[in-house]
Amino acid sequence: MNHPDLDMAAVKARLEAMHDDLLAQSADSQGARDTVMLDQTSVGRLSRMDALQGQAMAKAEEERRQLTLKRIASALARIERGEYGECIACGEWIDARRLEGDPVALKCIGCAE
Repeated sequence: MNHPDLDMAAVKARLEAMHDDLLAQSADSQGARDTVMLDQTSVGRLSRMDALQGQAMAKAEEERRQLTLKRIASALARIERGEYGECIACGEWIDARRLEGDPVALKCIGCAE
């Protein structure tokens, strides 16, 4: 049984919207993650360093996006199994306010600490 205090249709719609938004962000940032050209004749050393740093930050952000996409997929699977909102550590219901703030939360506040 999913969390009794939450509207599962609304939760599912929110998770799907988050998923779609993250996929769009990922597609939009593809260029920032592309290989940085290191041609010293056209770009100065500091500009190359800035480009490399920008690329590294874009790659790190993409890793965070991919992790969040996995967490969203997991939450959607829990909804389908009827386990959404149940703490994976103690089995009690996660507070509805916590799930409203973080719909991919796996643990209640007591177990998360």
